This record gives sequence, structure tokens and C-alpha cells, in this order.
Amino acid sequence: MDFKQRNTVTGGAKNMIEGQLASLGANSLVVNSGKRTKSGKTVITGNVKPLTGKDVEAIGDIEAVKYVSAISNTTANVVSGNRNVFTAVIGVDKDFIFINDWFPERGTFFNDLDVRKTALVCVLGKTVKENLFGSSDPIGKNVRIGKYTYRVIGVMSPIGPTPSGKDQDDIVLLPYTSVQKRLVGVKSLNRITVFVDPAYDLAYAQAEIEKTLRRQHGIKDGMDDDFFVRTQQTQINTIKNVSRILTVLLGSIASISLVVGGIGIMNIMLVSVGERTKEIGIRLAVGAKEKHMLVQFLIESVLLSLVGGAIGTAVGILVSKLASALTGWPTQISVLAILVAFLFSALVGIIFGIYSAKKAAQLNPIEALRYE
Repeated sequence: MDFKQRNTVTGGAKNMIEGQLASLGANSLVVNSGKRTKSGKTVITGNVKPLTGKDVEAIGDIEAVKYVSAISNTTANVVSGNRNVFTAVIGVDKDFIFINDWFPERGTFFNDLDVRKTALVCVLGKTVKENLFGSSDPIGKNVRIGKYTYRVIGVMSPIGPTPSGKDQDDIVLLPYTSVQKRLVGVKSLNRITVFVDPAYDLAYAQAEIEKTLRRQHGIKDGMDDDFFVRTQQTQINTIKNVSRILTVLLGSIASISLVVGGIGIMNIMLVSVGERTKEIGIRLAVGAKEKHMLVQFLIESVLLSLVGGAIGTAVGILVSKLASALTGWPTQISVLAILVAFLFSALVGIIFGIYSAKKAAQLNPIEALRYE
């Protein structure tokens, strides 16, 4: 893998990661139950009050909060006719699509009335839709989840896998009240997701949410919270740092490849000088100067390096396209990357060709002519 190939792969990976980060939302917050230890672990003890729908309503009343959604997770068999799939069933609120910037491709999403009345409606992820209905339109048809029959009102637009390979379209979305009442039988929530109005500072909104939940949970001054608020910006910064480290690592490997290639060019040029000693002697004897010999062998070294760079660029593009086709990982090819690749090739040719060029230029003409 040469410099060009690494640039296409890392560039494509960077774009994919940035797309994933955009879906997280820099203005998003997540509220979880439990206490957070210094090591980052979540501890659930007997005196922890769970998150409920009333907490969601209280957070929604905060001026800095634009959207808020309860999240209630479970898994279940989803059945349609003689087909069934075991998948993630996520209970959410009407604002879920706005927080995640993820909307139905077909049909509609449930509304506030559906949530309040625990309506028997659902929205399918693209993978579940294809597994249960194939190419037919599922809107208005029924699926069975547990003991209950739900009417399909929408199909979400496809968003593809996560960087770890998890299929995000393998999902069924229900009103969270329906999941609580009919599937899990509890009033507690797994978490609450919040989107802060861009007009407000994220830290201010977080403080207001914490103040509201302390009041909701009856937590007095001096007592520890039984919840914690996590910003998506922390996750975004962590992922960006990992991406930066991987880019540096791949760049280091590419640099080692360039050094190895340069040593190969230097060896080839040294062999060339040895085999052309008599030719060099004749040129020096008829009036060629050291600088002429130096320039000649440097040009040969650079040309050799550029030819290798061109072949490497072509192979790199082909391998990157093949890797993209096999893995689904996008690649990015830019003119700037190609120019940088050729610039590095020329530099390698100059740096590693200097020694052999000097050796040729400094040969004694008499000894060179006697060389056999």
C-alpha cells in the first residue's frame, strides 16, 4: 500500500466518521439513570429514582430545550405472515426524528397523540421492512410484536451500518408508552435524549436540565444526583482523537514505505554507476564536468522514482476501489493527493539519488577508463 492508497482509504474513512459524528449532533445531550463513578462506570443502587415520562415532560418545558425524546429499549420477534425477525424494538417520542435528523422515507412518523394513547402503530427500519415485506409496500399492513398487532405507518430512510458494523436499519420504532405498557411492563426509561436550541449555550442547558431533574427526583442540596447528563460533544472529541491517531499511524507506516523505496532506488543507482563506470570515464575525459554527471544521475534517479510513483498511484487507486467494493467502506481520491504523491516521489528520488550521483561525479577519469 503506497502513499496514494493510504490517502484514499484514510480520506474516505475520515468522511465516513465525520458523517457518523454529524448524526450524533453536537447540540445533543443524553440523560441516564444512576451515578457516574470517577472511572466512568455507572452504578445503580437502591436509592436511585428511575427516569420516567414525567421527567421527559419537565425537561421539555425548559426554554433552552428544543426537542426531547424518551428512549425505552427492548428486543422482540416481529412477525408478518410466515416471516419473522428478531430485532431491536425502540420506544421513542415524536421528537426522536428531529434529534437524530433521521426521517421516514415512506409514510409518516407517530405524533404526540399516538404517544399519549399508547397507539398500536410502528415505523420500520429499512432492513426489517425488506426482511418482512420484501419489495412490497408495508404501509397500512400489520405486524405482530409480542401479543399485540401493530399497524405500520412508515419506513425510515436507510442510514447504513455503524463503524463497528452494526446495522442501524435493523430496528422497529414504537411510541415509548406502548413499549413500556405492552412489551416491558415498567414505567422507567433507559435514557432521555435532548436537543438544545442552538441559540443557547450547551453548558447552560445542561445545568438547567440537572436543576430540573434534581427537583423532580427530590434531591436536596449536598446529596448526590441519581442521574447523569452526558454530552455528545465528549463522544465526538473522543472519536476525532482516535481518528487523528489512526491518521498519524498510517502516515508513519507510509513514511517507512517511502524510506524503504528510497533505499531501493539508491541501490539501483549505485549498481548503475558501477556498470557504467567506463561510460562515465569517457564523458569526464571529453570535458564533462562533475556538475554535469551529478545532474545526469539525479535526473535518472528522479525519473525512476516518478515512474514508481505513477505505478504506485495507479495500483493504489485500483486496490482502494476494490477494497471499497468488497467492504462498502467509501474512498476519497483528490487531485491534491495525487500531486503530493508525485512530489514525495520526486523528493525521494533526489534525496536517495544524491549519494550515487556524487559517487559518479567524483570518479577519476583515468581510473574509470581502465575499469573493466
